[in-house]
Amino acid sequence: MTQLALVIDLNVCVGCSACVTSCKEWNTSGPAGPLSDCNPYGANPAGTFFNRVQTFEVGEFPQTETVHFPKSCLHCEDPPCVPVCPTGASYKRKEDGIVLVDYDKCIGCKYCSWACPYGARELDEQQKVMKKCTLCVDRIYSTTLPEADRRPSCVMSCPAGARLFGDIHDPGSVVSRAIRENGGYTLMPEWGTQPANHYLPRRKTTITIHEDQLVRADNPLKIDGKLPKPSRQQPTLDDVTSW
Repeated sequence: MTQLALVIDLNVCVGCSACVTSCKEWNTSGPAGPLSDCNPYGANPAGTFFNRVQTFEVGEFPQTETVHFPKSCLHCEDPPCVPVCPTGASYKRKEDGIVLVDYDKCIGCKYCSWACPYGARELDEQQKVMKKCTLCVDRIYSTTLPEADRRPSCVMSCPAGARLFGDIHDPGSVVSRAIRENGGYTLMPEWGTQPANHYLPRRKTTITIHEDQLVRADNPLKIDGKLPKPSRQQPTLDDVTSW
């Protein structure tokens, strides 16, 4: 059975959020949208995203690292969100393993979000239905796009090539090879959900830090008398700029 999925290389991801932006742009204008944003610049913003990048710091100074961790629906092979749905709105497709939501059946009860151990489901505050990553199902099967572009928008937009897409049940696929050759793993396997999406681990790079590098040096530009100042005879920005 085919199981389409994403493989994300954490050793390559730079946390630029290009995947987040392209996902939002493609899906909000497609059959999965609109993805609402309520009060985006206010004190209590609320927005619906299929994909988010979580960035955090690990370790203790000076041996600290910044980790960028993209996360979306993992399209589990045994998705706990499906059996708890009282209306059958959440379902898993047999032909490709993608987990989807039928908005016409969804009543926004949030049972699926409570059942999902990965926090991958979000309630659209405007439509009052649950939404999640669709693996750009409208894009990957589109006959109007060139064959090379029939991939999720997040995969297409990643400048670092950190995201791969394919059938993890096909041993010859690019995702299966990446998992096999780079020690790919799934999130929280103890839950027994068998996530289809995999992650490739970060590789440790040894860096030698000398003691003198830990001493903060004064910026010479901030030392009294060293800060460069333009002459009063030079034209000001207002004199040479047309606003």
